[in-house]
Amino acid sequence: MTFTFIALTCLGLSLGPRTSVLAGNLLKPTIRAEPGSVVTSGMRVTIFCEGTKGVHEYYVYRDGSLYPWSTQRPLDGRNEAEFSIPYIEHYDAGQYHCNYWTSAGWSQYSDPLELVVTGFYVNPSLSALPSSVVTSGGNLTLQCASWQAYDRFILVKEGQNLTWTQVPQYAYTSEQYQALFPVGPVTPSQRWTFRCYGYFMSNRLLWSMPSGLLELLVSGTLHKPTIWAEPGSVTTTGASVTIWCQGIQETQIYILHKEGNQVPWGRQSPLEPRNKAKFSISPMTKHHAGRYRCYCYGPAGWSQHSDPLELVVTGLYYSKPHLSAPPSPVVTSGRNMTLQCVSHSRYEWFILTKEGGQELSWTLNSQYIFTNGQHQALFTVGPMTPSHSGIFRCYGSYKSSPQMWSKPSDPLKIHVSGQSRKPFLLTQPGPILDPGKNLTLLCHANITYDTFFLTKEGSRNLLQQSQAGAFQANFLQGPVSRSHGGRYRCYGAHNLSSEWSAPSSPVDILITGQLPVVPSLSVQPGPAVSSGENVTLLCQSRSPVDTFLLYREGAVDPYLHRRSGSRAWQYQAEFSMNAVTADLGGTYKCYCSQESAPYLLSYPSSPVELTVSGPSAGPSLPPSRHIPTAGLKRYLKLLIGLSAAFLLLLSLLIFLLVLRSRCQDKHKDIQSETHLQLPAGAVEPVRRDRGPQESSRPAAVIQEKSLYASVKDTQHKDSMELDSWSPPDEDSQGQVYAQVKPSRLRRVRDTTSSSLSGQFLDTNKGQAAASEETQDVIYTQLCNVTLKQGAPAPPSSQEGEHPEEPVVYAAVASTCPRAAHRNT
Repeated sequence: MTFTFIALTCLGLSLGPRTSVLAGNLLKPTIRAEPGSVVTSGMRVTIFCEGTKGVHEYYVYRDGSLYPWSTQRPLDGRNEAEFSIPYIEHYDAGQYHCNYWTSAGWSQYSDPLELVVTGFYVNPSLSALPSSVVTSGGNLTLQCASWQAYDRFILVKEGQNLTWTQVPQYAYTSEQYQALFPVGPVTPSQRWTFRCYGYFMSNRLLWSMPSGLLELLVSGTLHKPTIWAEPGSVTTTGASVTIWCQGIQETQIYILHKEGNQVPWGRQSPLEPRNKAKFSISPMTKHHAGRYRCYCYGPAGWSQHSDPLELVVTGLYYSKPHLSAPPSPVVTSGRNMTLQCVSHSRYEWFILTKEGGQELSWTLNSQYIFTNGQHQALFTVGPMTPSHSGIFRCYGSYKSSPQMWSKPSDPLKIHVSGQSRKPFLLTQPGPILDPGKNLTLLCHANITYDTFFLTKEGSRNLLQQSQAGAFQANFLQGPVSRSHGGRYRCYGAHNLSSEWSAPSSPVDILITGQLPVVPSLSVQPGPAVSSGENVTLLCQSRSPVDTFLLYREGAVDPYLHRRSGSRAWQYQAEFSMNAVTADLGGTYKCYCSQESAPYLLSYPSSPVELTVSGPSAGPSLPPSRHIPTAGLKRYLKLLIGLSAAFLLLLSLLIFLLVLRSRCQDKHKDIQSETHLQLPAGAVEPVRRDRGPQESSRPAAVIQEKSLYASVKDTQHKDSMELDSWSPPDEDSQGQVYAQVKPSRLRRVRDTTSSSLSGQFLDTNKGQAAASEETQDVIYTQLCNVTLKQGAPAPPSSQEGEHPEEPVVYAAVASTCPRAAHRNT
């Protein structure tokens, strides 16, 4: 009986309750399962058996059983029947086949269907080596690994029901069981999606839970999409971010891939008008930080990958760095600028960002500073242009997670100044102030500006005054304290331009009483000296200080600096003045400061009054950086002195003119009776250089400019004139010397051919004997009384000291010999 059953089975016949018929003329049915032959435990599964027309009943058998597992009549109007499993369990896993019965007999059996149930063991992991991103035509390796010692690993390519089976190997480096599946060459014309499972040989149709879906991203030749983030690629933890990917109209699916992940971060169908898709992230965490690319898949296959998008998450480290721009956050256009990012935390690098229209970023490795125990980075930005003006911040980060940043530094606003004319900065009452005093900083320009800015070196804060079309602005400060000490500059700007003017010259504001030191001040050889002596002012302190400052009340440039030196257990500095004049006299004080805080001074020393006897130096008007007050009195004295000298000179000139007029009238009276005649043999004098003659005169006469007058007569004029001559002596002091030399008056009988000429006579030798016709001789000498204005040459200035009280003096010099009247 057993032999008969086997023989009938091989011939396609069966013994059973029904009559067996040879099945050679009927089509073999097909069997399938939906949603697939590999299903997860608990799912609903439907098995379909499809035959031909006229089928009375379909039969499904399991695991080679001779008895049907289930029977079903064909569906209405269809050539198939369905066998449903509402909730599949592990015992439903097995091998299924089907056949059908018609009036013509029994059909053949279908090909077997292996129904695999998954989800009973721990899932393995699936990864691509070296990456899931591959170029068209490339090869790669897929690795399935697990801690579980499975007997087999199965790789499944979804969508095509392709499977590969490998025996796992134990990897000592990772302490896992793994299997390697070579894949390729891949093409961009299809999608490549995979999962892997593990199972035991005791039941090969019961698989583990599936690994994550791995899709190979094949970079094709189609146009690459565009990727961007809103509101930006740098965002704070907890915020919401939307990543957009834009491709072509025919795109069927968009895939967002995060670098380092084997599984795509997201898949999205395109939005209308079907050329872009969005991927939302809310809230942002450190796990979302990284580098993203997107891909498009359409009827023509895969596109190229997009450019990378760096998605940065800030605020993950609570220690925020500090950003500064020494010496000032204002820089001249065309120059480079250095920004300093500092933190006590041991960040491995720092990132500098610029906010605004054009987002910029710079990254530098941090450096450890031994002096303050901090980490810092110095960013050089430039050449600066007006487009660089804006808000800057810096962050700290580590190289292991470059897209995870610290909290941002406080914002630093950078301004770019131009080449327009710089304003002037003045101070009232002066650069050295006691705490509690008020201070006015005046910014004045030669052209109008809409806004004026005042900056302090080392401070990120700035003061602003908007005054459209103004030439100046007053910045009131006070009551001043130690925080007001520093170096100030001011700028002008126009509303239509982001560029500022060139900076003003710097002005230093010094605050006293900020160092618990009282220095001493002494004068050598003493507080009262004569003009021309050398004087040394000595500042001393028992406490260690770096710098001494000498201050003179009422001076245009009121203070000098000297580095401190140590001598005899004292810290001191010497301020020497050579050949002092009365202008250097005044009240002096001494201060000291430390190099770490140069604008914070000590208490003043006791004042010292320096008195200088003798002439002072001439007036000088050195430039000033503060508003002078005491100098106005000195300038007024100078003006009065010059006016008095001018009046004296004018009076002398009038006197000479009157005298000349009287002399001419006298000459006319004499000439009406007599004619002037030269002595016999006399030659008419000729004007020439009087240099040799001047050497025999008294020294007082040689040093002055002289005006000589001689009386002479001509054949056509009956007059008397002053013949003047000025010696070329450069040492002359501007005196006028007028002299009328004696002459003999003779009556000449032949008046038709008389002539008169003047000559110079030596008054020291006396007069020659007079003839009978000699008349009274009048000898008159007019001497100029000259106003001399002088100022001794100022002594060499000492460290910028200027004479305080210029003295103007006038002297009347007279070198006239006595006038003589002789009657012969």
